[in-house]
Amino acid sequence: MTWQAGLGLLMLLSMIGVIFIGFPISFTLLFIALLFGSIGLGSDLTFNLAYLQIWGTMKDDILPAVPLFIFMGFMTEQAGLMARLFLALRNLFAPVRGALFVTVILTAAIFAMATGIVGAAVTVLGIMAGPVMVRAGYDAKLSAGAIAAGGTLGILIPPSVMLVVMGPTMGVPVNFLYAAALGPGILLAAMYALYCLGRSFLNPELGPPVPPAERVRDPMKIIGEVLVGVVPLSTLIAFTLGTILAGLATATEAASCGAAGATLLALLYRKLTLQSLRNAAVGTLLTSSMVLFLAVASNVFGAVFTRLGASDLIANALLTLPLPDMGKLLVVMVLLFILGWPFEWPAIILVFLPICLPVVEKLDLGLPRADLLIWFGALVAVNLQTAFLSPPVAMSAYYLKNVMPQWGLSTIYRGMFEFMFIQVLCLLLLLLWPEVALWLPRSLR
Repeated sequence: MTWQAGLGLLMLLSMIGVIFIGFPISFTLLFIALLFGSIGLGSDLTFNLAYLQIWGTMKDDILPAVPLFIFMGFMTEQAGLMARLFLALRNLFAPVRGALFVTVILTAAIFAMATGIVGAAVTVLGIMAGPVMVRAGYDAKLSAGAIAAGGTLGILIPPSVMLVVMGPTMGVPVNFLYAAALGPGILLAAMYALYCLGRSFLNPELGPPVPPAERVRDPMKIIGEVLVGVVPLSTLIAFTLGTILAGLATATEAASCGAAGATLLALLYRKLTLQSLRNAAVGTLLTSSMVLFLAVASNVFGAVFTRLGASDLIANALLTLPLPDMGKLLVVMVLLFILGWPFEWPAIILVFLPICLPVVEKLDLGLPRADLLIWFGALVAVNLQTAFLSPPVAMSAYYLKNVMPQWGLSTIYRGMFEFMFIQVLCLLLLLLWPEVALWLPRSLR
């Protein structure tokens, strides 16, 4: 090991330590990269690397899709589309045991296709569904788990902002990543719904039907609510996602149409006010600036880290482990899962994923390189979604606790733990049968 590679390892440990103290991650990455790069490579080479990485990031034609998709998500939230969707599905499934569980999961899955913002999805679901479930006598633990798990689907189901950022990082077309994540996302939503329905049928007290007094009995009114609450949003999602998957539009072009469509729906639903537009714009500015600045800082950090030789050192250490190639892949997945506790997904995708990528590319898992990277991208997406549900951090628990204070954190954690088993089962299915993720990308080629 050269002294520069050792300096690179110290650089990585320093970054993790400083972030744990509480410093902002973007500024930490940039400062540490410039400091350690100046020591190990010289100030001239370090600043040239920084310049090239910043310029290269600014020229990326995929990243403009990030603020557009984020705006689309915030605008659909401001327009109250999620509330309309929830109400329509609630009335549709009212006579079924576990109706509210199914409504929450389906609402989360459909809304996930309009916004990839987990915090917003969990919060809005908690506000809408939480009090209704309490009044209906639903089990608090299972209700909290369904809301928290359903809300995390936004990070996985396209058009996920995380997948937009992951594509350029891995060198994989975003439409193939979208296609790969769609299968696991739908599978997870189905497994969530079937689990809740099964528990409710075995024990009706956990999830009784909606009380008769709160049901809508007029079939035409139910159909009307479905047409108004479900069809317009589903059409917008199908148009946005379908054009990307079919290769008719780039992610940026489809995102711009999706943002315009969400604004038009808000206007048609009479929810487009200066205040709602301002809220969506401010939310978009805050979220996208965090993601994009982190993209710049992490690219500079990664360039310096790689030039010091530390990336090759870590990759070689993982490749020399006395394990079969599938075992080495499991080690990588466990490391990414653990990193998901203290770090948000942008840091993992932009900083740690490029370190693991050379290891995965050299594994012999019986797949062509293109399929291997697409499959690995889907695995990482499901893995990072799981981190939102796993203690000790489990950000979904805190989002839900803020809007449902009557549910203690212990209750929410226990409910989320049940859905963790479903997450792990889905991840194992994806590991054992890559076709879960690869069938759609292969059919699009």
